[in-house]
Amino acid sequence: MIERYTRPEMGKIWEDEFKFSTWLQIEILACEARAIMGEIPMKDVDVIKQKAKFEIKRILEIEETTKHDVIAFLTNVAEYVGPESRHIHYGMTSSDILDTTLSYQMKKAGELLLASLIELKGILRSRAIEHKHSVCIGRSHGIHAEPTSMGLKFALWFEETKRNIKRLQDAINQISVGQISGAVGTFEHLSPKVEEYVCEKIGLIPAPVSTQVIQRDRHAHFLSTLAIISATLEKIAIEIRHLQRTEVLEAEEYFSKGQKGSSAMPHKRNPIISERIAGLARLLRSNSIAALENVALWHERDISHSSVERIIVPDSCIVLDYMLDLMNKLVKNLLIYPENMMKNLNLTRGLIFSQTVMLRLVEKGITREEAYRLVQTPAMDVWADSNKNLKDELMKSDEVGKYLSETEINEIFDPKKMLKNVDYIFKRSVEQTG
Repeated sequence: MIERYTRPEMGKIWEDEFKFSTWLQIEILACEARAIMGEIPMKDVDVIKQKAKFEIKRILEIEETTKHDVIAFLTNVAEYVGPESRHIHYGMTSSDILDTTLSYQMKKAGELLLASLIELKGILRSRAIEHKHSVCIGRSHGIHAEPTSMGLKFALWFEETKRNIKRLQDAINQISVGQISGAVGTFEHLSPKVEEYVCEKIGLIPAPVSTQVIQRDRHAHFLSTLAIISATLEKIAIEIRHLQRTEVLEAEEYFSKGQKGSSAMPHKRNPIISERIAGLARLLRSNSIAALENVALWHERDISHSSVERIIVPDSCIVLDYMLDLMNKLVKNLLIYPENMMKNLNLTRGLIFSQTVMLRLVEKGITREEAYRLVQTPAMDVWADSNKNLKDELMKSDEVGKYLSETEINEIFDPKKMLKNVDYIFKRSVEQTG
């Protein structure tokens, strides 16, 4: 991933230094396990521990000839260790260290992402409580529907983030497996106890069955989960972009001092963070498709997945880490404009109360169809004539007057009464403990 979207802590996990260090750790642990089992002298393992190291430049130089990164690595390590290097990689295949290391990297990356998701959950909860009773118009098909609250928008995202946390926890568990099982996963030249020892030491569990590779449904699950999380972030970003439109302006990204919105127009304040998040979500979705393509390999293994994963796994982790950081800051500093929310709520001059009027008429004993007709007729007049409002038209209707008094009609046109169950919703969601 390009440096622009790479945060240091996440980026470090995917650097060659981290990868080769993990390779070396796995190889040394495998030797250590064999020594504990009495297969090789512990003094040889002590020499390996003391001398084993690598040089990235030298590995790449050797790989130019070998065309094999693991052999290049092992050759370079042997140059430092000497004769005792004969114990390194004994009975193992390249994928034993490649796949176990990749799982370890994905686990570590997943834990960073999980911490950011938990932070987002807390921010959304705080903003939901802050705007619990901030009345705004709800929209369906982009058209004004009935009143809702800005707090309920945050609460909705809070609940989705909770689900994403559970998804990611499960994905981390699914990928936290290693393998040291040999050429086709049969442990022909190496005891399964070596695998168990290595995995325990680095915080993984052995894959119950492996071929020469850890099965790629685990990786597809992980990357699909990252794509789902990014879709949630895009969902939030798109809502913010709509709410920041000039004609709406119910919410707005924080605009810092000295920030510029346009090279041509000095007045511009654009939702650039939301747009960036929406754009990057497309990348994660496409990567998840590639991960699904990697599940089906030939027989015990091929390497058609390998080249793809060198790109999509680090890129997806790095990009989502960046997106979560953006979203946490965006939501925390999001500007909310209650006055504009009320202005927009009143744009349709009372039409948003049409259902409430209809239901009150039904309560008076007439059929739903008749009640619908009684309300739709004046509602369509109001829709067509900007000088009219629904309450006045209802007051003038003799047919409506047969069932509803002026006092009853006045009581209907109160947006806060339409949100009488917001407290109930919050009690079963945002305000729950634990």
